Amino acid sequence: MIDKEKENLAFEYFEKAYRLHISGKIQEAIKAYRKSLEYYPTAKTHAHLGWALSLEKRYEEAIEECKFAIELDPDYGNPYNDIGTYLIALNKYDEAVYWLQKALEARNYSTQYIPLYHLGKIYEMKGSFFTALKYYSDALEQNSDFEPAKTAYYKLVAMMN
Repeated sequence: MIDKEKENLAFEYFEKAYRLHISGKIQEAIKAYRKSLEYYPTAKTHAHLGWALSLEKRYEEAIEECKFAIELDPDYGNPYNDIGTYLIALNKYDEAVYWLQKALEARNYSTQYIPLYHLGKIYEMKGSFFTALKYYSDALEQNSDFEPAKTAYYKLVAMMN
């Protein structure tokens, strides 16, 4: 099979996996993402497979998939943020900060307000409220409609008064 055919098959499996994923059929989505990776591995597919695994609380496997994504495309920001998010779920906050900072440095990442929000949550949990507010504020500067950051910001301001 020539490379273009493999790439097309991989894309078809990715699309199928994504449809299954968003419809809540996570086990089937995982299988389809893996099939896509057999034909043509991409950073995006590894990151999405990690996301699906995380929904089953398989965080260590999800982190490994994100690391594969980073190997394929170190500039792709999503897997850095995702690793940070999974580490938060594992209560590994200091490790999460490292990966979330890496997401902010990634050249190919348009939703930097997400790791900014997660950094805010970490610092809020650690009791560093002014640092948390700064991260929430930075997130809102990038996307003023991002409700989780807006809610967290105003809740923390109210708590501090």
